[in-house]
Amino acid sequence: MRTRKSAFTFVAALLILAMVAVGCTPKNETGNNGAANNETSEGKSETKAFRLNIHSEPSTLDPALMEDNVSGTLATGIYEGLTRKNENGESVPATAESFVKSEDGMTYTFTIRDDAKWSNGDPVTANDFEYSWKRALDPATGSTYAYQFYYIVGAQDYNEGKTTNADAVGIKALDEKTLEVKLNSPTPYFLSLTSFYVYNPVHQSVKDNEAWAADAATIIGNGPFKMSAWQHNTSIKLTPNEYYYEKDQVKFTSIEFSMLSDSATELANYETGKLDYTGKPTGEIPAEQIPVLKESKPDEIVTKGIASSYYYQFNTEEVPFNNVKVRRALSMAIDRQAIVESVTMAGEVPSFGFVPPGIIGQKEDYRTEVKDDFFTENVDEAKTLLAEGLAELGLAKFPKVTLTFNTSDGHKKIAEAIVEMWRQNLGIEVGIENQEFAVLLKNRTAMNYQISRAGWGADYNDPMTYLDMFVTGGGQNNTGFASPEYDALIAKANKSGDQAERIAAMTEAEKILMDYMPIMPIYYYSNVYMLKPGFKNITTDYKGDIDYTRGYYEAE
Repeated sequence: MRTRKSAFTFVAALLILAMVAVGCTPKNETGNNGAANNETSEGKSETKAFRLNIHSEPSTLDPALMEDNVSGTLATGIYEGLTRKNENGESVPATAESFVKSEDGMTYTFTIRDDAKWSNGDPVTANDFEYSWKRALDPATGSTYAYQFYYIVGAQDYNEGKTTNADAVGIKALDEKTLEVKLNSPTPYFLSLTSFYVYNPVHQSVKDNEAWAADAATIIGNGPFKMSAWQHNTSIKLTPNEYYYEKDQVKFTSIEFSMLSDSATELANYETGKLDYTGKPTGEIPAEQIPVLKESKPDEIVTKGIASSYYYQFNTEEVPFNNVKVRRALSMAIDRQAIVESVTMAGEVPSFGFVPPGIIGQKEDYRTEVKDDFFTENVDEAKTLLAEGLAELGLAKFPKVTLTFNTSDGHKKIAEAIVEMWRQNLGIEVGIENQEFAVLLKNRTAMNYQISRAGWGADYNDPMTYLDMFVTGGGQNNTGFASPEYDALIAKANKSGDQAERIAAMTEAEKILMDYMPIMPIYYYSNVYMLKPGFKNITTDYKGDIDYTRGYYEAE
């Protein structure tokens, strides 16, 4: 087999700046009094720490089990994959210093850096990656993201228990520093996947401690920072990993995360100097404050369109949402423009599809090539559909149901607005309930909900990152939706090496998704955040993820 050496930049992003953002969560005071800051004689801050908020306790710090942006934001500092993303969404060298891709695009051979080490000083090896990836695929691990490895030979069969032979999976350490990966078919975004957190390595000592990911003292990472302290539900502190191969690029003495679920408290902490960063992706600026802050602090507030969708999902296995007409009725009976103009107030774009702007299509942005006009808002038609759906279910009236969302001022206001629209337009009553984020995720996975708030950001830059999650039995498909036709289209797109054919198949798949409507699109996200003057090289990429690892402070 002929091979060719590849340069290690892989353009994975097509950026669009179009939208703006609203909320997640924030919580109690952390007790951080800003002591990390020292004032110079000139009065300019010489901050060496970087302080930001995460809206809740991370659901896990085990890369194989991560599925949310709180855990992912922490993983950015603690772990590092074969590649990492730069601000433009490009894959750049990380733990792997180089790779060779075969002529047919189906075999990748990665060379691990000689100076890559774990935070305890042990060398990072190709064996660590083989172990970690196969561990994520092991059915006993229970990774909901295991399907992201299905591009690899034998991965799906191993994860689904069709074989117990892990050696049949196309992941092999040829020696201590060489990792060979064999794919089922050419996958244009595979290199991008290697920077996604489920592809991060874990130290092989985790096999001896099932609870390793719940305590700072037992988390061994290979990233620029290491876990230093974890006060559960209160704060997390990262400090530089002295064994990191580019430790000279790590300037902050610590990264300090507060856990505040109240957006007003988060903003107050920022304004009183207890936080250096506030807002998305893991915090929230109160929606009503955004216009004010744009006027009062234009040099600190940033709005940036990102590749992410905000939506509600239905449990299609539970009455009345086992009827497609009922689902479509609820989706058609809300006013998305009113929500983004009067509730979120940050310039978000109403969505009538699932794949957001900012994702690569055949030749340009997918959302430019494929219009999101899969359905329209129409109250009269919604009333008719609801009546027909309830009749088909043998129901005289709409039953009692509850909409759940993770604790957040923003999510609560959106929920209140939507249930009021349903009440006025359809004459139905829907209760609302907030849950801690980890609880919400657990309940969604267990199908223990009726309607749930959800959001999805790109794991890599391709429409597939939004669409393959809804295949029958998929690890992230906790709606109950199942369609053989949909599954076949996703399989076709995955196997094809022709981008036009892939996009055509995914377009049809998105149409089916919107026809059956197990999810109700609401808007396409954007990030709104604030950063204190003097902080440099704190970046957010095309999908809204923050990278603080190469950041620094320079007094202005």
